[in-house]
Amino acid sequence: MPSRELQAALDAAQAAAEVIRGLYQKNLAVRTKEDQSPVTEADVRAEEAIRALLSERFPGYGFYGEETGRHSAGAESVWLVDPIDGTKSFVRECPFFSTQIALMRAGRLVLGVSSAPVYGELAWAEEGRGAFLNQRPMRVSGIAELSAAIVSTGNLKSMTRTDQWARLGSLIQRVSRIRGYGDFVHYHLLARGSLDVVIESDVNILDIAALTVIVREAGGRFTDLAGGEVGLATSSVLASNGALHTAALAALAD
Repeated sequence: MPSRELQAALDAAQAAAEVIRGLYQKNLAVRTKEDQSPVTEADVRAEEAIRALLSERFPGYGFYGEETGRHSAGAESVWLVDPIDGTKSFVRECPFFSTQIALMRAGRLVLGVSSAPVYGELAWAEEGRGAFLNQRPMRVSGIAELSAAIVSTGNLKSMTRTDQWARLGSLIQRVSRIRGYGDFVHYHLLARGSLDVVIESDVNILDIAALTVIVREAGGRFTDLAGGEVGLATSSVLASNGALHTAALAALAD
């Protein structure tokens, strides 16, 4: 049985999915925010639905949303929410977008829901209780050599301006296969054992908070590109099946 917190997050994701499905492919107006990211009516209404449900069930918890900002951020337990992670895909009518809902308690991510209603995947995890995709348990791969690994990359723009760009090129030459699934997709694939390493830069904690818990609970490891633990200021990702993490970190740091 899911905890009350996990059930609330799943119900909130479902409420957001109803909003999103109703507005998908409706040629919505797009506004550009100060950070140059796009926002639509679907983003705003989905976050409103999520916040209303979570605030009703857990009124003492904080809330940090992509569209509405921080509320009671000093609370011990804080919901981290991106109503549509991948708004650019949503606008272009590409199904690679998702709703991300995570719970951080005392600075540690303990719960995550990753809902991709058009793509047809719902993943969730709670600390100590495993990870699931569409009701089925997930487990990372057992690949232990970089030469056999499948690597997927996401946002990499900031890496092109650093020495890590050349190191990434060297790493790519060592692995079995390289792809760029991006967004929620490659984290779901990693957690279910279909690929082995994910590398990203230019991310926001709201994009990856839920996915951090899901990958961890599937047996993987999730850090930034320097090997640091994920926190509110995290802006890069090295996620892996665990067995390859040390080797991948070393390759990117050489």
